[in-house]
Amino acid sequence: MLMRFRSLSIAAVVALLASDLAGCGTVNEKLSAGMGDYVPQWAGGLPADAPPRPGTPQYDAYMKERERKRLLPAADREKEEQAQKGATGTTSGNAVR
Repeated sequence: MLMRFRSLSIAAVVALLASDLAGCGTVNEKLSAGMGDYVPQWAGGLPADAPPRPGTPQYDAYMKERERKRLLPAADREKEEQAQKGATGTTSGNAVR
């Protein structure tokens, strides 16, 4: 009788621990999806040039701009990219280090 109770209690504890561990996995999955946006880049967060998340208004604007650039002729696209690089290059020279 004692041996049966002991094995039953061990099985119950193992089942409880397994269900707790499975619950943590789903909680962490949901947390990690949102917390990645708040982790700084130096600590392993999203890089500065990462596109916006799907489902946000910024994502819709990003996709429209991407489609607009795709439809541009190659010569115009190159001119626009050079103009953007020139504009960002002048501001980065004034950065405090």
